[in-house]
Amino acid sequence: MAKPCTPPADRRRRSLEPVLAHIQAHLGEPLRLEVLAALCGLSIWRFATVFRERVGMSPYRYVNHLRIQHAQALLSQGMPAARAASESGFYDQSHLTRRFKRLCGMTPGQYQSSQSPNIPS
Repeated sequence: MAKPCTPPADRRRRSLEPVLAHIQAHLGEPLRLEVLAALCGLSIWRFATVFRERVGMSPYRYVNHLRIQHAQALLSQGMPAARAASESGFYDQSHLTRRFKRLCGMTPGQYQSSQSPNIPS
């Protein structure tokens, strides 16, 4: 008996789960669009479109949001901004600061200060 052919519509509905898991597992590393697209078996352009449709933002913005969230968690634990930047996948502290300020409206230092408990004098 012949194996049924997968309709083109089903091929386009490939799951993004492997991509999302890969992003989470490798957040501190450079994430190339070609690699993410290959995980789904899609072209770069098709992958970007499908990702945006399903996640609600581009792969680039999604990765930036996750990296900022990771940096926020590290900063809340008292980690210096330079190290938080490195562990979150940013090039350096100034890269983190620019992205952080754009997304959160404050610098990592201001965020860290707002997270420390106010101890009455």
